[in-house]
Amino acid sequence: MQGHPYQQEVRAVTSTAPADHRDGFVPFPADLAERYRREGYWAGRPLGELLRDAARQWPARPALLSDQPAATTYAELDHAADRMAHGFLALGVHPGDRVVLQLPNTPEFLPLLFGLLRAGIIPVLTLPAHRRAEIEHLTRLSNAVAYVIADRLGDFDYRTLAAEVRAHVPDLRHVLVLGDPGPFTDLNSIPADGDSLPEVDASDIALMLVSGGTTGLPKLIARTHDDYVYNATASAEVCELGPEDVYLATLPVAHNFPLACPGVLGTVATGGSMAFVTDPSPESAFAAIERHRVTVTAVVPPLAQLWCAAVEWEDADLSSLRLLQVGGAKLAEVNAREVAPALGVRLQQVFGMAEGLLNYTRAEDSDDLVCTTQGRPLAPADEVRVVDEQGRDVADGEEGELLTRGPYTLRGYYRAPEHNARAFTPDGFYRSGDLVRRLPSGHLIVSGRIKDVINRGGENISCDELEEHLLAYPGVRHAAAVGLPDPGLGEKVGVVLVTEGELPSLPDIKAFLTDRGLATYKLPDMLRQADSLPVTAVGKIDKKALAARH
Repeated sequence: MQGHPYQQEVRAVTSTAPADHRDGFVPFPADLAERYRREGYWAGRPLGELLRDAARQWPARPALLSDQPAATTYAELDHAADRMAHGFLALGVHPGDRVVLQLPNTPEFLPLLFGLLRAGIIPVLTLPAHRRAEIEHLTRLSNAVAYVIADRLGDFDYRTLAAEVRAHVPDLRHVLVLGDPGPFTDLNSIPADGDSLPEVDASDIALMLVSGGTTGLPKLIARTHDDYVYNATASAEVCELGPEDVYLATLPVAHNFPLACPGVLGTVATGGSMAFVTDPSPESAFAAIERHRVTVTAVVPPLAQLWCAAVEWEDADLSSLRLLQVGGAKLAEVNAREVAPALGVRLQQVFGMAEGLLNYTRAEDSDDLVCTTQGRPLAPADEVRVVDEQGRDVADGEEGELLTRGPYTLRGYYRAPEHNARAFTPDGFYRSGDLVRRLPSGHLIVSGRIKDVINRGGENISCDELEEHLLAYPGVRHAAAVGLPDPGLGEKVGVVLVTEGELPSLPDIKAFLTDRGLATYKLPDMLRQADSLPVTAVGKIDKKALAARH
């Protein structure tokens, strides 16, 4: 490997004793867990059994659709998942170990995910857009022993990223690559046959999702087998998924929305077929819809707007599409009313969070409810409170913060006790940070956020995290990140700096943040200079005043 571009970053690492995967996990209280089992929300079913059951019931049905002439059947996908499970165990990755996954939308994601689940290994699902700052933090936080990547996506080489992360995280023993492995291990070289797999406790951690980031670096959301099976299967029921449906993973599949709302997991549970696209543009996505006769997919509001406009110049046949889910950010009423006429589909608004609570508009809802609300809770056992600044419940129709708990909503972020003390009430309600109004029907209308976060095209960006990076730039004395209204993205990222000298250029700031390993979607769209930052009566930066100025 003399002269290999990654060689200088690759080094031998010593294994240490694995950290207990439940250390820092906040379980459901025993009385509520018993209630959720008794009432049928939790069936004691490991997540990996969704595919096992589908393969038994529909062995010859097409599971994965791709550009290849023949689809992968459920029996074939089930076998591939078993071989991947045995391969990881043979590699020395043990049940309870964590493995960071960072793959684009690709059919190989599913046998890998189900293989890890069946081996009792915990996938940590990160996004293709994450870079060194996020991946290094999440790898350390989870004590991951392995990292799975693609070789490249576009002009970005994930092997370079892996070398940088591995150089700084000694416990990361394995880097596995889908594609050209370079100096690492070829993911496709590890599948193996075996006789038996470990028993999986349905109350244990199944996988970890990454929070959208509200304060500082992203948090880890540990979802159990019990709660996530319910999340996927109940969502599939609301969306009326069945064996004849074809689901297109348009958004990054590591997101909760395309993964289990109902997403690919709900599709597996009901025996449907799945296809993947890495490019959600109308040209790419419309071609996939036509080719695979897609019936259901999920997008964020900017994509929904773009797709509605694109029917004017794209001539693909979209007649198979019956349901378009829109979520990740609020869909404006004017845009919601465009969807059905433009695309010929039923719109479903989805308001949810990787932390748990999901709200859906239903097929029986009136057009006005579908176009003006963000749905109502998935489960009868979802407890929803809307409270004022003093924590008092407000009347229906009044604005307040959404608090929630239920059979698929976390009780605490993973290894984040200080944050949990602020993010949850003493009786276990999650403080979402969302401002909502509740109708007498139970439907919610999202009106904003109380947390310091920017929602750019469906991706949440922590202002605290971005500001901390900006303050490291030479000559920057104060920094403020604010969300600015944008018709396409919902919000764009504005930055106001107080500097000792001249204001750096926007390209210089972007290059600096990129060098610090920040994900590209967190980079500022607008940069302004100020002599000082306005503050509120209690001395905090007045973000509303800044946004109004700029």
